[in-house]
Amino acid sequence: MKKAEHLSERRLADAWAELQNYADQGNPLEADAYRLAFADPEFLLRRETRGIRFQLEMLKPDLDQTEQGIENTVVVFGSARFPSPEEAQLCLQQAQASGDAGALALAQRKLRNAHYYDQARLFARLVAGYSKQQRPEERLFIATGGGPGIMEAANRGAHEMGALSVGLNIALPHEQHANPYVTPSLSFKFHYFALRKMHFMMRAKALLAFPGGFGTLDELFEVIALVQTAKAKPVPIVLFGSDYWKRLVNMDVLVEEGVIGEQDLALFTYVDQPQAAWDVIRTFYGLGAVP
Repeated sequence: MKKAEHLSERRLADAWAELQNYADQGNPLEADAYRLAFADPEFLLRRETRGIRFQLEMLKPDLDQTEQGIENTVVVFGSARFPSPEEAQLCLQQAQASGDAGALALAQRKLRNAHYYDQARLFARLVAGYSKQQRPEERLFIATGGGPGIMEAANRGAHEMGALSVGLNIALPHEQHANPYVTPSLSFKFHYFALRKMHFMMRAKALLAFPGGFGTLDELFEVIALVQTAKAKPVPIVLFGSDYWKRLVNMDVLVEEGVIGEQDLALFTYVDQPQAAWDVIRTFYGLGAVP
């Protein structure tokens, strides 16, 4: 049996070595009917094989996370544009030196929002600190979109505590690389937003949404809708930065206009401190404090 497995692996390696030779020699990869289907990028990228690509994006991160013991996650969303306090301070110094009023205003805004970076980092440290004391199957792992800003902050907090953390990145027109704090073996790249968002929910035991833009809003309201319609099991949905969220979306208007029920307002909670966010999650699941 082992010999057959080795032979199969050798054939797979040969198929990919053929493709690598094209790349190494800088030759264009022409269509080839004789090439093995799974090793034929032109075939796999056809419109008709989109369903296969869906399956692959579903399967690869799922298998890898299972193999590494990632079963329960706390998902952290938020703006990719909020820098660390160190970056924001450097930007401010450069703007002050330039004398450019526009650059100075931008730098001051970055510095104002940089505190969210620190709070996301501290929240992740709380989760990781708790999980270190638990049995492997009961640990909670930080999962983010894998990019910069708030995502980097949360992965950084987990990394500083020696914990694994997940990054579910996505290919965008403006290239976005995984931040350096995601655990390398848990750093995944997606093409399809739908599959990426499905992976966020598959293992999520809680969602923490920091201030963000269209991407954060998309992810947040999809989760709320899934829980509201019982397509997903109830989980704590925590909105960090009550002033931001209440200025951005007046949820009471939805009740007043009858488009949601008043009970739907209980689907999410506003907080302003990392400990308060963690307390919401601990209370929901009846988790004890860190010894």
